Amino acid sequence: MRKPLILGLALTSALAFGTVAIAAPMGHGGWHHGHGHGHHGMFALHKLNLSDAQKASIKQIIKTSFASSKAQRQAVFQQRKAFESLTPDQAGYQAAAANLAQAEADATKVHVEQRANVRAQIYGVLTSAQKMQLASMKAQREQRRQEWKAFQAQHRDQSTSTSNQ
Repeated sequence: MRKPLILGLALTSALAFGTVAIAAPMGHGGWHHGHGHGHHGMFALHKLNLSDAQKASIKQIIKTSFASSKAQRQAVFQQRKAFESLTPDQAGYQAAAANLAQAEADATKVHVEQRANVRAQIYGVLTSAQKMQLASMKAQREQRRQEWKAFQAQHRDQSTSTSNQ
């Protein structure tokens, strides 16, 4: 029972914080924070030399998205809180668990669809040159990821052969 509860909390936190994280400022250290993964696949917007109008449009897209999902996030939070107040021997416990699981699943579906919608809207704000630059940065990031995986595999192989001697 403990694992599903922890998993549910982790999933909900990811949903809530994922939406909050995308609302972060776009300046240096904003969306990207120097990490290899970005929010909504738009990890490098701050590197695209966005115009003020583009920044304003993107900020509005994010603000609207965040506001539109607020009611669902709150509803799931309240449902989770109610479930957590129950004990396993109470009547309705299993039904509450099933209802919460369905609410979490629905919230995840909506979140994934919303992320795709936000990404598409933001992509629509970019110029052709910015889209090409974004694609190039994505390809470079993937190449670095592949190189890192190869390095890790080689290092792992070397340490395994050394420890077997």
